[in-house]
Amino acid sequence: MGRVKSAARNIAFGYVGTAATAIMSFILRTIFIHQLDEVLLGVNGLYTSILSLLSMAELGIGTALNFSLYAPVAKGDTEKIKSYMQMYRKAYYVIALVVAAIGLALAPFLPVIIKNPGYCTTRDLTLFYLIFLFNTVSTYFVSYKYSLVNAQQKNYIQTNINTITKVITVFLQIVGLLIFKNFYVYLLTDAAVQLIQKVFVSSYLNRLYPYLKDKNITPLTKEESGAVWSKTKALVLHKVGDVARLQTDSLIISSFIEVATVGIVDNYNLVISTVSNFVNIIFNSVISSFGNLIATENRQKQFEMFKVYRFFAAWFYGFSATGFFILLSPLIELWLGQSWLLGTAAIYLLLTDYYFKGDRIVLSNYKTAAGVFEQDKYLALIQGVVNLVLSIWLVQVIGLAGIYVGTVVSGLIANVTKPFIIYRTCFDRTPVSYFADTLKYVCSTTFIIASGLFIRSIVMPEVTYISFAIMFIIVCILFNAIFLLLFGRTTEAKYLFGLIKAKFIKM
Repeated sequence: MGRVKSAARNIAFGYVGTAATAIMSFILRTIFIHQLDEVLLGVNGLYTSILSLLSMAELGIGTALNFSLYAPVAKGDTEKIKSYMQMYRKAYYVIALVVAAIGLALAPFLPVIIKNPGYCTTRDLTLFYLIFLFNTVSTYFVSYKYSLVNAQQKNYIQTNINTITKVITVFLQIVGLLIFKNFYVYLLTDAAVQLIQKVFVSSYLNRLYPYLKDKNITPLTKEESGAVWSKTKALVLHKVGDVARLQTDSLIISSFIEVATVGIVDNYNLVISTVSNFVNIIFNSVISSFGNLIATENRQKQFEMFKVYRFFAAWFYGFSATGFFILLSPLIELWLGQSWLLGTAAIYLLLTDYYFKGDRIVLSNYKTAAGVFEQDKYLALIQGVVNLVLSIWLVQVIGLAGIYVGTVVSGLIANVTKPFIIYRTCFDRTPVSYFADTLKYVCSTTFIIASGLFIRSIVMPEVTYISFAIMFIIVCILFNAIFLLLFGRTTEAKYLFGLIKAKFIKM
C-alpha cells in the first residue's frame, strides 16, 4: 500500500473515531458537571496530569524503537522485527514497575498539592488516585505491541480499537452518573472497560502477528541495541522537559489557586483538544509515512514533502486558532454559562500557545520520523525549566494568566531553535525560508483574527445560538478566502489541491 493511501486510510478512520468520541465526551462532561461538581471535575483533570507526569518513566524508548522498526518493516525482515519487539517488551515491563513504584510513593503527598478539595476526604482522594494509577500501569503491558502496527502504517487499527472502547466507556459512565451520581462508579467503569480492552488487544495483535509469540528470537547485536539506547538517552531529556512544560499547569493551578479552577480550565482544554485531535489526526497519521519516505527517498523529495506538510499545518492551525480566538468563549457561555468563563488574558495566551504548537508539531513529527533526537537533547529540558520558573513566579503576581505566559515563552524556544537543527541535519540547508514563511503565516493569521474580533463586536453583541452560527460561517469564509488569496498559488498549495482533485476523480 502506498504512503499516501496508507496515510489517507489512517486519517479517514481517525476522523470517524474522533467525531464519535468527541460527541460522547461533550455529553459526558455536561452530565458530569450537572450530576457532580467542579471540585471532582478538577480532581479528575489534576490526576490525569499527574499520571501524564509519571508516564515520563517511558523515557522515549517507544519513540526510539518505533524509528528503529521503520527499516526492517520496509524490508519485510521478520526476524529483526521480532528482535526489536522482544527488547521493547522487556523494557516496558520494567517501566510498568517503575511507574507503579513512583506512583505509590507519591500518594501520601496528594493533600499537599490539592488546594481547597471541598468535601473530598484524604481517603477518597487517595482511592481516586489509585484507580487512575492502575489504569496507567496496566497500559504498559500491552501498548508496546502497537509500535509494530504503526510502523506498518496501520495506525487505523489502534484508532478503531480506541474509538470502540471510548464509546462503550463513555456510554456506561453516562448511565452510571445518571443512576448513581457517584465518582467511584465513574472511575471504576472506565477501569473495567480499559482492562477488558487490554486483554482483547493483546490477544488480537498476537493473532495478527503470530511471530510475536515465538520463543526462538535472535537478540539484537550490541550495535543495534546501542543505537536504540543512544536515542533513548537523548529522548530522556526530551521527555522530562516536555513533561515539565506541558503537564505541570494543572499542578500549579491546584497548588497556587485551587483545584476547582483546574476543572474550569479543563473545559476549555476539552474543546481545544477535541478540535486539535481532528487536526492532529492528519499530522500524526503521516509520521510512519514520513519514516518510510526518509528510508526510501532522496533529500530533495523529503524537503518538498516537508514544505507541503508545513503549509498544511499553517492552514489548519491558523484556521482553528482563528475560530478559537473568536468563538471559544461564546461557545463555553452557550454550553455551560457565564460562571464557567475564564479571563480574556488567560484564554488568549492559551490560544497563542496552541497556534505555535502547530509549527512545533510539524517539526517534532518530522524529527521523530527522521530519528533526529541527540542534536537537541537539552532543548526540552531548558524549556521545562523556563516554564516552571516563569509559571510559578507569575502565577503569584498576575494569577492564572501568568502560568500561560510561561507556557508560551518556553514553547517559542523550540519554534526558534528546532528549524536550525532539522534544516541542517535533514536537508543540509539554512532555515531562512522557514522563518520567512513563518512571518507570512503569523502576520496573515493575526490580521484575520483582528478582523474577526472586530466583526464579532458588531454581529454578536449578545451571545445567542443564532449569532454564534452566523459568526461561525463568517469565520470559515473570512479565514479561508484570505488565506487562499495569499497562498493559493504556492507550490505547496498546488500539490495539495492536486491530491484532492485526484482523490475526487478516483471517487
